[in-house]
Amino acid sequence: ALSSAASDVYKRQGRLTRDPEIKKVNSDISVCSFSIACDRDIVNKQNNERETDFFDVTAWRSTADFVGKYFGKGRMIVVVGRLQKRNYTDKDGNKRSAVDIIAENVYFGDSKKDSETSDNASAPTTGYATAPSQNSDFANVGEEDGELPF
Repeated sequence: ALSSAASDVYKRQGRLTRDPEIKKVNSDISVCSFSIACDRDIVNKQNNERETDFFDVTAWRSTADFVGKYFGKGRMIVVVGRLQKRNYTDKDGNKRSAVDIIAENVYFGDSKKDSETSDNASAPTTGYATAPSQNSDFANVGEEDGELPF
């Protein structure tokens, strides 16, 4: 038997540790499960390396379809969702609990250029901007141009 308790909005960025698994349940509703590896912000003083946390994530409906179509192992992803605690009994009859992220929104966490080195280079680039070209209406402001007018 599963029980759950929800909490506030949670946001994490990490790399997928495996390809997403997508299934259809009840009346053709999509559900996608995947795991992400997230480096901690703090460096371990003993070995001067960042520690990594691993999170299981579940996405539903159109978010599940999006992840299943455009993300693969190694791809950087930003997940916005809520934490959910699950209580369950394992195959040996022991009571266990787990905390998962239930994704409400997901975003690309890397640029198109970065994703081209991954296995999934066909992802759309919506939301990404490029720097203005040299022939644009923008000009670089150097220190010799004087003081700024504000």
